[in-house]
Amino acid sequence: MGPGDPELVTLKAARLIGSADVVAYHAGVGRQSNARRIAADLVPEGCVEECLTYPVTTGTTSHPDGYAGALADFYVESADRLAAHLAAGRDVVLLAEGDPLFYGSFMYMHDALAERFETTVVPGVPAFAAATAAIAWPLVRQTDVLTVLPGTLPEPELARRLADTDGAVIMKLGRTFPAVRRALEAAGRLDHAMYVERASTGSERSMPVAEVDPGSVPYFSLVVVNGDSVHGRGRREALPKPATPVGHEGAASGELLVVGLGPGPESWSTPEVRSALDTVDHVVGYAPYVARVPQRAGLRRHASGNGVEIDRARAALDLARAGERVAVVSGGDAGVFGMATAVLEAAEDPAYDGVAVRVLPGLSAVQAVAARAGAPIGGDFAVLSLSDRLKPWPVLERRLRALAEADLVLAVYNPASRSRTEQLVRARELLLEHRPADTVVVVGRDVGRAEESLVVTTLAELDVASVDMKCLLLVGSSSTRVDRAGRVWTPRWVEA
Repeated sequence: MGPGDPELVTLKAARLIGSADVVAYHAGVGRQSNARRIAADLVPEGCVEECLTYPVTTGTTSHPDGYAGALADFYVESADRLAAHLAAGRDVVLLAEGDPLFYGSFMYMHDALAERFETTVVPGVPAFAAATAAIAWPLVRQTDVLTVLPGTLPEPELARRLADTDGAVIMKLGRTFPAVRRALEAAGRLDHAMYVERASTGSERSMPVAEVDPGSVPYFSLVVVNGDSVHGRGRREALPKPATPVGHEGAASGELLVVGLGPGPESWSTPEVRSALDTVDHVVGYAPYVARVPQRAGLRRHASGNGVEIDRARAALDLARAGERVAVVSGGDAGVFGMATAVLEAAEDPAYDGVAVRVLPGLSAVQAVAARAGAPIGGDFAVLSLSDRLKPWPVLERRLRALAEADLVLAVYNPASRSRTEQLVRARELLLEHRPADTVVVVGRDVGRAEESLVVTTLAELDVASVDMKCLLLVGSSSTRVDRAGRVWTPRWVEA
């Protein structure tokens, strides 16, 4: 039905409503349906109307399964009501505000009914399109990225995503508005955010977010963040560029920090690293690692893809040389197959002689996987990356053979990827030439994250096809064992 103005209803939607046997619509408790109001002049006389009234509109309910349970039951009941009409051969039009598949209740009816009955979805003008038109504010241009965000996201996550995008739309305001405003301020986007309420209706109003009274914000409102502000384009004032300072209190001008965030949750980052990240103006790194740094006011983020480590290091060094406070971030420990080496390699350029580089230690993935398994690296062990992107396979093969013959526990980083599927197969074959088939192997995947898994197997039974870049492997020595509780450990001593 579009955002509110009856003239924004599509011709197709108007035609279908006019020929419907049944017109259904959702409504809040004790409230008129906005969708029904928009369609007031289109609903034919004599058709059956089904008002699907939500049992609750906030998180408070006496339902034994809470708010989610109350809504789940409501959607089942609503689907049953519509199914009865459809089974009787009646055409049903379900009115939806905005676009039916954009944060709409229609989706739940579609999930329940589309496989049983012929279904057509008619697109509509979404609310954010009406809002941007109302304020005549371009959201994005050319290769800009637009992000649509629900205001119900946790505040730190909302701030991070706002900092990482060009243009943005924030939906689902109401009670979430104070947190949304704080997130905009933390992301440095508050001065370029407009609030729009009831777009395209007679009660439409808009103003800068900074001027909005939080107590006056209804659910039918949204925030538009202009992508032009990031690039200094358009009529509106660009975001301020960081000044080039002479020095910073508590941090030497020209210093670049290289930090390891740890392999998983925030609690695995060291207090030293968290404290350092609170003092910098710029965070530089591979996009998934930059995304792990909480956003705050004044922090600028520079995320890039894989395989451009030296370019990333030079960009960070350039910022530090200009006097900015900069941190380059890695997962795990930055010195273990991380950005520390790339930064020091780039820093060999005499142009960066005035930049001090300091590497802060972090918890490494091998430590995390080993701890989950027990104590497999309690004795001598070696660490090796199986990626042959930066070193030829014959070198890897020679090192694997030497480590196998030395009977060391072996931690294998980067064991496989979509483009590297044969290296682990060949490595396993080589190891089996020197290690018994029952050698203990630990496969840790996403350790420290919600998807974490840990598999204890043997070298002979290792399922190579199940291993990818999210995994780290620990191949035991001849003395590594698994105890009765399933814990893997390697003795500190070695028999003569």
